[in-house]
Amino acid sequence: MSAQTELAVMPPKEKALQVFQTPKGLDPYLQVVRDKIDAFVPDVTTRKGREAIASIAYQVARSKTALDNRGKELVAELKEIPKLIDAERKRVRDTLDAWQEEVRRPLNEWQAAEHARIEKHNSMIRHIEDCGLGLIGGQPQPFALLFRELEEKVIVDEKFEEFEAEAHRAKASALAKLKVSFDEHQKREAEQAELARLRAEQEAREQREHEERIAREAAERARLEAEQKAQAEREATIRREQEAKAAAERRELELKLQAEQAERAAAQAEANRIAAEQRAAQEREESARRAEQAAEQARLAEQRRQQAEAAEVQRQQQAREADKAHKGAIYKVAKEAFMQHGMTEECARLAVKLIASNFIPAVKIEY
Repeated sequence: MSAQTELAVMPPKEKALQVFQTPKGLDPYLQVVRDKIDAFVPDVTTRKGREAIASIAYQVARSKTALDNRGKELVAELKEIPKLIDAERKRVRDTLDAWQEEVRRPLNEWQAAEHARIEKHNSMIRHIEDCGLGLIGGQPQPFALLFRELEEKVIVDEKFEEFEAEAHRAKASALAKLKVSFDEHQKREAEQAELARLRAEQEAREQREHEERIAREAAERARLEAEQKAQAEREATIRREQEAKAAAERRELELKLQAEQAERAAAQAEANRIAAEQRAAQEREESARRAEQAAEQARLAEQRRQQAEAAEVQRQQQAREADKAHKGAIYKVAKEAFMQHGMTEECARLAVKLIASNFIPAVKIEY
């Protein structure tokens, strides 16, 4: 920045970090600005003086920006240092990880091969154990297939390496379990055959008993139907006699009820006539009362309307008089102002009249 737009003296770039990180390290540079401000004498009475004030204020602002930018540059440079350190750390980590993998690769390959060899033996032993559980490939199998799988296809020899003894034990255990399962299966089949024979005998016995029960129930049902038919005929005769008697009694009762209803209807008709006459009288009285109330309300409404009209006329008259007085007062003040500035009273009165009548463009009187 030029001396014309800056008051502060900038710290050298090589010393800027030390200056900014020292508490109040920028005070000497701020003091330079303060001394120049104190030495300046403002003068607002002339254009040059006012421009000088604006120039000094602008130089103070430029000094603030310059000092702040120098600090901002230092911060940006310091922020780059951690990035460089992190990049170098990552390069070292990646290099050493690659060297570690290179050194350990033979051991990893041996461990993978050893794991595969052991898993192969364990898988064969699990297969032998599954045969003892009656499974091949996780699915139940016939006993003949399981025995053939164990005795013919599973050969335990030196190919099992250090797992040979465990494979022998697994095969012997599987054969023993398979024999026990086979014996239990044979026993269950014999028991199920005996149960089937007993169920067949039970079903035959139950079928005979069922047929005998049906025959007995059919004979009993025929006897009951004959008795029920005779009883129904007797009850029908009695019912017809009772219905004839009930019909005669019901006819007599209906005639009696019709007479009573006719008597009640006549009494109700007389009561309805009296009530209708009373309602008509009440409605005539109510209609007359409503007519009187409507006439009174109309009279009062007309009276209020006339009073409102008179009040509105008086209000408008008062408003016109107040407006006339208000405008007259404003006209008088305007006329006197013209006269104070050298106009005659007649010219002043004419000027106010022309302005008030909107004959003078761009000039108006504020009321």
